[in-house]
Amino acid sequence: MNAQQFQPLFLTIGFLAIFYFLVIRPQKKKEAQINEMRSNLRVGDEVITIGGIRGKIIKAKDDYITIEVGSAKTKLEMTRWAVGSVVMKNESKSKKEEKAKDDSNESEEKKEDDK
Repeated sequence: MNAQQFQPLFLTIGFLAIFYFLVIRPQKKKEAQINEMRSNLRVGDEVITIGGIRGKIIKAKDDYITIEVGSAKTKLEMTRWAVGSVVMKNESKSKKEEKAKDDSNESEEKKEDDK
């Protein structure tokens, strides 16, 4: 057996490796990020569905969420799978309080530095 017989095999394996690293792997990473985003949906988050409907989550169950849409406050129940992206995450009260404390501490430090 000489090297010329294995050349097509090496070429095929090379193409498969390139295809995996350029197509399949990035697609799996993106899919994992989307699944993580959907599992972290909370009440108060503003979302856009895969159909283009924009609304605010008012109720979240295991596999279903209820969003409030428009000025008429229409309620739509749908699966988490139907969420395409999160427009604005709802920060919990504790995170908001920590942020406010950090901002006040920074302003106090600036005042002391000015003196």
